[in-house]
Amino acid sequence: MDNSVLRWIGDETLLQQFVAELSTFTLLIIIAVCIALLSKGADWMIDGVVAIAERTGLPKIVIGATVVSLGTTLPEAFVSVMAAYMGNPGLALGNGVGSIIADTGLIFGLTAVLAAVPVNRFILNRTGWVQVGSATLLVVISLGVLVMTPEGEERLLQRWVGFFFLGLLAAYMYITYVWAKQGAAAGEVVEDDDDEDGSDLSNAKAWVMVIGGLSLVILGARILVPSAAEIALRFGVPEDVIAATLVAFGTSLPELMTAIAAVRKGHPEITVGNIVGADVLNVLFVIGAAAAAVPLAIPDNFFYFHFPAMLIILFSFRIFIFMNKTRFYRWQGIWLLTVYGVYVFLQYALNIGAAH
Repeated sequence: MDNSVLRWIGDETLLQQFVAELSTFTLLIIIAVCIALLSKGADWMIDGVVAIAERTGLPKIVIGATVVSLGTTLPEAFVSVMAAYMGNPGLALGNGVGSIIADTGLIFGLTAVLAAVPVNRFILNRTGWVQVGSATLLVVISLGVLVMTPEGEERLLQRWVGFFFLGLLAAYMYITYVWAKQGAAAGEVVEDDDDEDGSDLSNAKAWVMVIGGLSLVILGARILVPSAAEIALRFGVPEDVIAATLVAFGTSLPELMTAIAAVRKGHPEITVGNIVGADVLNVLFVIGAAAAAVPLAIPDNFFYFHFPAMLIILFSFRIFIFMNKTRFYRWQGIWLLTVYGVYVFLQYALNIGAAH
C-alpha cells in the first residue's frame, strides 16, 4: 500500500488538518452521514453475527468476544501501530488503556442500565479472567519497568513485551474457540433458540454483512471523531475537555454502536462478548502490536491515575460476574458509569491529561 494512503488512514494530524479546512455546515452534514453509517453498519453486523451463531452452533457471546471484538479493535490497533511507526509511540498505550476504561465503564455500564444482560458463566469464568489478567499483567510489567529504570531515564515498554503480548493473543484466540466447543458439547452454554434475526441468511451473506457492517462502523467512527472535535473547538470547548471526553470516547465508538444495536435487537450477550474480547485485545493486540513495532513510553500519569482507574473498573466487573447468578443488574451499570464519570471529571478538573 502506498505510504501516502497509510498516512491518510493512520495519521491523526493529517485528518485534523483536512476537517479544519471544511465549513461548519459541511462538517455537520459529514457528522450526520457518519452517524447513519455507524447505525446501519452495526445493524448489519449484529444480524450477520446472529446468523453465523445459528449456523455454526457457537454461542453469540463467543463470536462477540472473537470476530466482533477483533473487528472493532482493528482501527485502534492500526492507528496505534501507524502512530508508533510515524514517531508518536505515546498514543498507543493511551489508546489501549483509555479504550478499556471507556468500553467497560461507559459502554458496558450503559448496556447494563438499559437491558437485562445475561451472565454466561461458562464463558465469563474463563474469558473474564483473561480480561482482568491481561490488564493486570500490563500494569505489573509497567511497575517492573518503573522500578528497574534508573532515575531520569525514559520508562519504556520494550519490543519483547509487544511480541510476548502478541504470543498471548494467539493463545487466547485458540483457547476461546476450544472453550466454546467444550461448553456447547457439555450443554453449559445455553442461549435462546427463538431468535428470528438473520436466520434466513446464507453463510456467505452473513459473513458479508459482518465484514461490511464492521467496515461501515470503522469508516464512520474514523471520520466522525475529528469532525466532531473540530465542531467543538469552533464552539469554544477547550482542547483538554475534548481530549478527555470526545477523543477518548471516539475510539470506543464502534463498541458503543455495536452495543446499542445488540440491545435494540434483543442480543445483549453479544455486547458482553464484545466488551470482554475488546478489553483483552486492547492489551494484547493494540498495545502488543505497537510495542512490537517501537518501544512505548509510559508517562507518569499512568501510574497514579489511568492504571488505577482501569483496574478499579475491571475488578468491579469481575466482582459482578462472581456475584451474579443469571444476569447483571442496573445498579452495577450505574456503578461502572459513575466510576467512568469521575475518571473523566478528574482528568479535566485536575488537568491530568487524557489517556489518549
